[in-house]
Amino acid sequence: MRHIVCLVLSFSLLAGTASFAEAPQTQSVDKSPSQADKKNTTRKPRKKKPAPFAWVNPIPKQRQHSSLKHGTFQSPSLKHEVGYAILLPPGYTDGEPDKRFPVVYYLHGGRPGSESKSIALVPQMHSAMESGQVPGMIYVFVNGGPVSHYNIPGEPTKQGADVFIKELIPHIDDTYRTIADREHRGIEGFSQGGRGTMRLSLRYPDLFCSAAAGGGGYETERKISESGGRESATLVFAEGDNAWDLARAYSKAKTPEVDWMIYVGTKGFNYQDNLEYMAFLKSLEIPFESIVVPDVPHSGLKIYEQRCVDLMRFHAANFGLLDTAIKDE
Repeated sequence: MRHIVCLVLSFSLLAGTASFAEAPQTQSVDKSPSQADKKNTTRKPRKKKPAPFAWVNPIPKQRQHSSLKHGTFQSPSLKHEVGYAILLPPGYTDGEPDKRFPVVYYLHGGRPGSESKSIALVPQMHSAMESGQVPGMIYVFVNGGPVSHYNIPGEPTKQGADVFIKELIPHIDDTYRTIADREHRGIEGFSQGGRGTMRLSLRYPDLFCSAAAGGGGYETERKISESGGRESATLVFAEGDNAWDLARAYSKAKTPEVDWMIYVGTKGFNYQDNLEYMAFLKSLEIPFESIVVPDVPHSGLKIYEQRCVDLMRFHAANFGLLDTAIKDE
């Protein structure tokens, strides 16, 4: 697979790369933030009261796009419909009728969230493909369930990870013109979706060749690891189902090989946590690439405003769709 070459750097002890003090970044970033910066990077935003969870969430009027569709499928485990949004690439409907496309599954942030939570990225994604900056790919926006992208032991209605992995992926491959193999399947997400992206790609490396995890809450994942699965007094996951333990398990074999990207803004409240998780992956000799965006808060949309093309081309390169590596202008 081709890797992006630009100001995105790759961590790998096997390749003899720089020490963690020279953390990968796309622009020069001061590793010793001022007091003001520390406040900006550590203060979490106020939590808004989440909307009631629903498995089906049509696309809001203000987010509708000509290439974005909403679909549902009948979940065998839940016995009712589950929604998803799907961005079809230019040429899908009026191009070659037999042409197939790689697919990236995008995991939303928030808890709970829904399949419509992250579709504000669609105009940028579509524009990048329509302009020819990025090859055509299908993007599927996933509904992560009541506890975003996790399974809750013993609660059949809260198996968001299984509904995605075991039910949604087969439905998409059966319904749309995907290239239905791991070499053409990617996963991405931000915040809760970043946690889910890292966790699920480590758990299922046989399903994904490309994984871009944005702004994940890795300190929370570490606490889950250290507490035997407990995130809070009322929320307990299966032991080992976290980004730290799964990375340790993957490091023993490092196969199948996954191309990982970790991206984060320097003003994000969990920026330092992301740097620490990168150091952890490096200690396990798990290679990855990174994008660190200066002066951007905890916002997938704001990161996409600057690096949409680079993130999309990361997947495209891993799918073997690019003849040349990226070079920043």
